[in-house]
Amino acid sequence: MLTTRSLNTTLDRMMSLNRVLDQAMNGTWPTDSANRVWVPALDIVEKRDAYIVVAELPGVSQSNVELSFEQNVLTIRGQKSPSLDPAKDGELRVYTAERVAGSFERAIRLPEFVDSEKIAADLRDGLLTVTIPKATAAQPRKIEIKAPSEPHALNA
Repeated sequence: MLTTRSLNTTLDRMMSLNRVLDQAMNGTWPTDSANRVWVPALDIVEKRDAYIVVAELPGVSQSNVELSFEQNVLTIRGQKSPSLDPAKDGELRVYTAERVAGSFERAIRLPEFVDSEKIAADLRDGLLTVTIPKATAAQPRKIEIKAPSEPHALNA
């Protein structure tokens, strides 16, 4: 079952604002593809035992992606090479060039209770999937209520 949330939480509003600012800043960078910045789309979901971050990175090779985790912030950064390179391909007459290339960076602040030693990542078919396990203390658990074997001290 897929559950989506409205933009009511502070984290949701921060992520939306971050994306809008990233896109706005993208328009102020130089127009040559070597210096352009682009913002990969992200999905962030919470499961019972982990947070899952999926980033769209079409055309980006694994060697051009760097992940880091510091002070509960997961940072995804890298470089997407341009498909049109006049230095390599010689003179070109370009009719349409809509695919973006250049450097990218996304930073996601995670809740305190994650197991940073067990973070795993996989890049397949243009999708980077990062699994951030929750710390055992943060995972929900059921607490058993035991039947009393003797009178409770407060009732005596």
